[in-house]
Amino acid sequence: MYAPERQQEILRIADESGRVDVLSLAEQFQVTAETVRRDLKALDRAGLLRRVHGGAIPAGRLGFEPDLAERDTVAADEKDRIAAAALGELQAEGNIIIDAGTTTVRLAAVIPIESRLTVVTHALPVAARLSDHPGIALHLVGGRVRHRTRAAVDAWALSAYAEINADVAFIATNGFSPEGGLTTPDLAEAAVKRAVIAAARRVVLLADSGKSGQEHFARFGDLSHVDLLITDTGLSPEDARAIESQGTEVVRA
Repeated sequence: MYAPERQQEILRIADESGRVDVLSLAEQFQVTAETVRRDLKALDRAGLLRRVHGGAIPAGRLGFEPDLAERDTVAADEKDRIAAAALGELQAEGNIIIDAGTTTVRLAAVIPIESRLTVVTHALPVAARLSDHPGIALHLVGGRVRHRTRAAVDAWALSAYAEINADVAFIATNGFSPEGGLTTPDLAEAAVKRAVIAAARRVVLLADSGKSGQEHFARFGDLSHVDLLITDTGLSPEDARAIESQGTEVVRA
């Protein structure tokens, strides 16, 4: 296969999957990783792809944000395992923050009905999951609701989180990497996530491995701000070690 043919196929895969990674492409095309990197560099120069850690995403993807329902279908089994593992971080009693995100909603869905917790959230789907738990003191943070994520943002949400000292915050992200940090497409959403991190003594990131290496427009923190990352076994041991070198514990569920 000639380089232009290979690059055209790389574009097709990136468009269908939302991202490509160097090692998978090298195996698929039976070429070296360095050859794939040259392909990605050429496509990046042409404005057709955007290179990120370990691979590339379609041009313009940094600002792209799928709807909540669409994102919920991606890596569903992995998200269920992550949510189940996150239950181990819940105390018998205490106060927690649950961020907006499809994996954090799954955590809310598996919190036992008999739990006795104080829960703060700015995510309407999280609140809906917990509203019938009699032992949970549920606090819904207000603000402008973003339709795409069903989450409250802007000044009201930021001022509410400034008054909170939570035991644990369970946060979500659209992308994470040691170099790119924690990122999401929307600046207002990023500001609230930053406030959530500042409002908790312990921060637990729930993110499937497909978000590893992805970078989006708005950065809201570094992995060094995260005490524990719960992800799935799709995250390679090498990437896990790189993350742990920043002081973050990694659990691959």
